[in-house]
Amino acid sequence: MRASPDARSASSTTSAPRAVSERIHPEAHAFGLVTELYDRARPEYPDAAIALLRERLALGPGRTLLDLAAGTGKLTRPLAASGADVVAVEPVAEMRALLPPDVTALDGTAEAIPLPDASVDAVAVGQAFHWFRPQEALREIHRVLRPGGSVALVWNTRDPEDALQRDVSEMLARRGWIGRRERLDVAAELALSGLFGRVEETRLPHEQLLDDAGIVDRFLSESFVANASPTDRQDFERELRVRTAALPRPIVLPYVTEVFVARCD
Repeated sequence: MRASPDARSASSTTSAPRAVSERIHPEAHAFGLVTELYDRARPEYPDAAIALLRERLALGPGRTLLDLAAGTGKLTRPLAASGADVVAVEPVAEMRALLPPDVTALDGTAEAIPLPDASVDAVAVGQAFHWFRPQEALREIHRVLRPGGSVALVWNTRDPEDALQRDVSEMLARRGWIGRRERLDVAAELALSGLFGRVEETRLPHEQLLDDAGIVDRFLSESFVANASPTDRQDFERELRVRTAALPRPIVLPYVTEVFVARCD
């Protein structure tokens, strides 16, 4: 559904944004190069996580949700199905172009959200908070939330108990390709802000079923792989194909879906 009038009016009163290269983390530029690959290869969110988000954020008709750093709409689509009015903010134009047409899509970043104060009931961030400057972003999230509003930070993370995921993580680490999520203490950042109450943490099992092309595409869609040289990407792809050659098809790739929810103090 389309956003509320307050949310729509913000886009017409906000000054022209700086170039995307000046506003987002340098490594995140790669998403503009692999947008369709990202949308095709990355996992959806499990039904249990979507149900949890709808409940904790009280989503439904008459409520306004901000999907911040919405990407290609992996989280936008299932949350918009709740009937809530959804505003999707995304700085990468190529990703923003793939957002569903029935939501209001705005150019913007977490550190400069193009919405008025107290204009949304809830904020969701899928697979993106690790790209933000966390304390600046949390202040902005708090600013746009109405009193009593909640924020949800969500990730599909590689399951460290799975042998294939462990092997792929080792292959990436050996090349110096370490994801930013692994270096982020989410609960600590929320507590440090002093703006939110108790953090509710939930972890849910999830998996992807992938064919030969799908398993390669899944990891080529990672920003650090997309940013690598063609030679390094080809070397990684060869090693990945060797590692997965003997596995049954479809290849089962397990995840842990992490959901952090906190309410405005």
